[in-house]
Amino acid sequence: MNPVLFWVIFNAGILVLLLIDLLVLHRKAHAVRPAEALRWVGVWVSLALAFNVLVYFWRGPETALQFFTGYLIEYSLSIDNIFVFILIFGYFKVPEAYQHTVLFWGILGALVLRASLILAGIGLLEAFHWVIYLFGALLIYSGIRMAMDSGTQVDPERNPALKLVRRIFPVTTDYHRAKFFVRDGGRLLATPLFVVLVVVETTDLVFAVDSIPAILAISRDSFVVYTSNVFAILGLRSLYFAVAGVMGLFRFLKYGLSAVLVFVGLKMCISGVWHVPVGASLAVVGGILVLSIAASLLVPRRGEDSAAD
Repeated sequence: MNPVLFWVIFNAGILVLLLIDLLVLHRKAHAVRPAEALRWVGVWVSLALAFNVLVYFWRGPETALQFFTGYLIEYSLSIDNIFVFILIFGYFKVPEAYQHTVLFWGILGALVLRASLILAGIGLLEAFHWVIYLFGALLIYSGIRMAMDSGTQVDPERNPALKLVRRIFPVTTDYHRAKFFVRDGGRLLATPLFVVLVVVETTDLVFAVDSIPAILAISRDSFVVYTSNVFAILGLRSLYFAVAGVMGLFRFLKYGLSAVLVFVGLKMCISGVWHVPVGASLAVVGGILVLSIAASLLVPRRGEDSAAD
């Protein structure tokens, strides 16, 4: 298939899926319950796996393995976004019925933003090979920082984009259903929902600084990097509503994600000496995630043993 034709068809298909989601399935704003969200998690994961099968027969097993490994890394790292979304929505007291709208437009913006960052990252690596070591060091630092953080802290008031919005638009004090802007006496006013959207978008930019180098450690094929990112981001909304209420159960997952970042960073740093096979990377990443989730569910919290006695 002609590469240009593929990108047109792929992006048009993603846009159609998003429009169906917004205009048909979620035409009326409502609180997304865990059961509904879990069904959609299954739908998005199934679509990603089906695309992976297509890649296998179209581009071969090596590319398919790269896609699956990249998808697993990006999807698992997106869990850290969920922690921050919980704090942002709580800080701004966003009604549950409107959270889906914010995440929809936030993800649409993230797709455009990450496409630009992916092209820039691949271009840098092709022009300056030494940048791979810089990316590796950044991932190692990010992983260590994540493991040492006592908790995710978010202070939206210090967000520079938020300050810029307030300088440009007056902001209403109340939410106006799922609207981002309203008119009052001829003046265009931003609603708190638009403020939340801006914070979500700029927060995703920070996370992309970690996630884009991580996928570039697996493949520098723009096809693999972009498509795996797209499918991971598409499933993020449903994953948020499915697990937001039980994130506290996975207390060791943060350390698992930090270990993934450190491993991928080390992989980039030693790439000039030894190339870690994609299959080995998949086994390590998958093993780390399984162990961290299992430990979270099986290891009792301090005091639970004595309480049980």
